[in-house]
Amino acid sequence: MLPQSKLQDVFFTAFMAFVMVYAMICYNISLNVGGLQNFVFLAAFKEMLIMWPIAVVLELLFVGRLAQKLAFRFVVPGKDPAIMLILAISSMSVCLMCPLMSLAATILFKDAGSEFVAVWLQTTALNFPMALCWQIFFAGPLVRNVFGLIMKSMGKRKERA
Repeated sequence: MLPQSKLQDVFFTAFMAFVMVYAMICYNISLNVGGLQNFVFLAAFKEMLIMWPIAVVLELLFVGRLAQKLAFRFVVPGKDPAIMLILAISSMSVCLMCPLMSLAATILFKDAGSEFVAVWLQTTALNFPMALCWQIFFAGPLVRNVFGLIMKSMGKRKERA
């Protein structure tokens, strides 16, 4: 199930951003320390305080609409299967969010100095395959299913009231 109202869209966006940002922070910390270690799962929450709101704001104000606009250049709502719409929008979201979030991470967490552009491009290149696979195969299905269950549960409560 996808959001049907502005409030649902904000909730869905915040939930999706949380799942995506947490995983990507864990991934980046793991890259920095030479592999995944147990401490990474807690350490990621420190950066979440900064990166999660950035992701939510970017998605709500800019990326969400642009990702749909770009996706609808090659899929047609109502004509193409729903899965194609979901995959197109998700892919375009990653194409936009990955460089933007990598830019934020480069500014906030990397001491890039005069190598800023190179560090940002490398960060984006390392993050993109992980972000795309995580979105398509894990975060997207998980968030849509949990969101759908929550909305279905809320709908049943309204019917009983």
